Amino acid sequence: MLVAIDVGNTHTVVGIYRQEHLLHHWRIATDRTRTYDEHRVLLSSLLSAAGLPVPFRPEGVAIACVVPPLEPTIEQLAREYFRCEPLTVGPGVKTGLPVLYENPKDVGADRIVNAVAAYDRFRSACIVVDFGTATTFDYVTARGEYAGGAIAPGLGVSMEALAAHAARLFQVELARPPEVVGRTTVHALQSGLIFGYTALVDGLVERIQRERGEGARVIATGGLASLIARESTTIEEVDEFLTLKGLRLVYERNRRSETAR
Repeated sequence: MLVAIDVGNTHTVVGIYRQEHLLHHWRIATDRTRTYDEHRVLLSSLLSAAGLPVPFRPEGVAIACVVPPLEPTIEQLAREYFRCEPLTVGPGVKTGLPVLYENPKDVGADRIVNAVAAYDRFRSACIVVDFGTATTFDYVTARGEYAGGAIAPGLGVSMEALAAHAARLFQVELARPPEVVGRTTVHALQSGLIFGYTALVDGLVERIQRERGEGARVIATGGLASLIARESTTIEEVDEFLTLKGLRLVYERNRRSETAR
């Protein structure tokens, strides 16, 4: 079995794979101050509740981490708790995806593994929209190259910033309002957030498609992907576990590479 761990700025997603099958998954809050011991206790509880043996001994652990202070802690978790040398996505790791960024080290590990999974899904030019703390737009060419993308403030961050800087505005539930023209402050905020953000997503995707001219397919992932995809005219598919799938693919490619030596 494989443990795939995606450490994002807001949430950490842990998945257990048996070959290509995702058997269990958990989404927990990312806490930069959480220690190795706290992670170990939390994971033991989750594994036990899922009926898995504790201690759990997978054959591998794959990590994508965009929170540098937590990377050593998660790697320690792999070595001491799971008894595996982790594969942490970063420079030197075989992904099968050439990176055309001016400085490849600047690209977040989650963006790379998303691109790997999306290209494996479509085998053609594609755009990945990942709704996280930031919303990222990543472009993969028809030849399977990571070309770059765009980064926008996430939907949750946008709402928090608006509530923090406007004295009479406040945070609301991120839900579709009855109509675009809101007749209450709650509905007006929801309209601007949901419909306005959908317009941002569709506008950026359409600009990328026009600029690249390859007929790119569009897939979305992240916690709020389904909410926006229902309103979007450009998002074709939603895959909640795209990042975990990319981690599994990268792990397998590196394992085959090691076996071939």
